[in-house]
Amino acid sequence: MNKDVNIFNIPIDAITMQETLEKFERSVLEKKQIHHTVVNAGKIVLMQENEELNNSVLEADIINADGQAVVWAANLLGYNLPERVSGIDLMEQLVELSFMKGYKCFFFGATKEIVFKVIDHYENKYSNDIIAGYRDGYFDKADEKEIVSNISNSGANILFVAISSPKKEIFLNAYKKQLKSINFIMGVGGSFDVIAGKVKRAPVWMQRIGLEWFFRVIQEPRRMWKRYLLGNSKFIWLVFKEYLNRK
Repeated sequence: MNKDVNIFNIPIDAITMQETLEKFERSVLEKKQIHHTVVNAGKIVLMQENEELNNSVLEADIINADGQAVVWAANLLGYNLPERVSGIDLMEQLVELSFMKGYKCFFFGATKEIVFKVIDHYENKYSNDIIAGYRDGYFDKADEKEIVSNISNSGANILFVAISSPKKEIFLNAYKKQLKSINFIMGVGGSFDVIAGKVKRAPVWMQRIGLEWFFRVIQEPRRMWKRYLLGNSKFIWLVFKEYLNRK
């Protein structure tokens, strides 16, 4: 993999959306697995504080930059990240590609109501032929092995895990060997909520100038203000320290 960028001891792949999709298709042809993850400002901050999350991210085969702030930080620190590759955009592209090429997807996460809406959305937009299976993301530790077995035996080429950090990263890293029959495993965070229409995504112009986080705060101020205010402040401090250390 192209680990051309290393910031905060995190090797990020300097590849585009198209290159990421090409790597997925190659994994299908070669019958191999790619463990994919993304990093944004908030996750990078959390990785400094959570060793298990940090190790789970670093074990991934592809680490894309999901967040304009990460692209800007990398460029400030002397690297060239070609573009942001957001998890939800990659998921949408992979689902469309599945319809075109006959691949199958497993959707794991969110509430029952939300995951049902996601399945309904993609069945109406494409076909139920792309659905290998689905289940909600509420479970006990004791249920994990059965869940993993069901996913592994579903015939899926792609697994989308819509569970919050750090749980999804730790889950995927812990069970990727048991999920080796699946070509592409990735966490997609709150993407199911967006696809289901529960949460609106920021307009494209806000995404491009790095204000997607602000749009989220406006939608859910009580839940999001502290997360983004503190998280973004810590990220700016990390970038500043890294910048000074490289001088």
